[in-house]
Amino acid sequence: MNIRRVRFDHPDAVKLNDEVQAEYHLRYGDGGDATLLDPGDFDPPRGVYLIAYDEHDRPVATGGWRSQDRNDEGNEDGDAELKRMFVIAEMRGRGLARRMLAALEEDARMAGRVRMVLETGAKQPEAIALYASSGYEPCAKFGYYRDYEDSHCFAKRL
Repeated sequence: MNIRRVRFDHPDAVKLNDEVQAEYHLRYGDGGDATLLDPGDFDPPRGVYLIAYDEHDRPVATGGWRSQDRNDEGNEDGDAELKRMFVIAEMRGRGLARRMLAALEEDARMAGRVRMVLETGAKQPEAIALYASSGYEPCAKFGYYRDYEDSHCFAKRL
């Protein structure tokens, strides 16, 4: 697997983002993640967006982080918010998400962020299991979905 840094508006990022939104629709029956994201949110040094490519140069996994500091949505100074972690269906179960998560954590740590935070939903048990097995613990809710019952927030010190 070859992990590359790209912009959030790169054509491969847009393609995978469309796929993750379609999966959210299947799981939750709504229009997908309504969190506002700007491509500039992921520009270094305040964030990064990564895509993993297979041996045929096909985009198969994605993820990014963006800087967050204390705000009225519940973030704390030094947060790196994990966004758009996704592996295409036929590549799941091969450790790609775990490798992507490790790469994102290292990048955020090198950028001086002190805590990785994320929000996921109750209908994503695979994601919850990945984060729990990677050292993430439940934290105070934050972000767009903080008032939703099915929203689960996790954090890990970097």
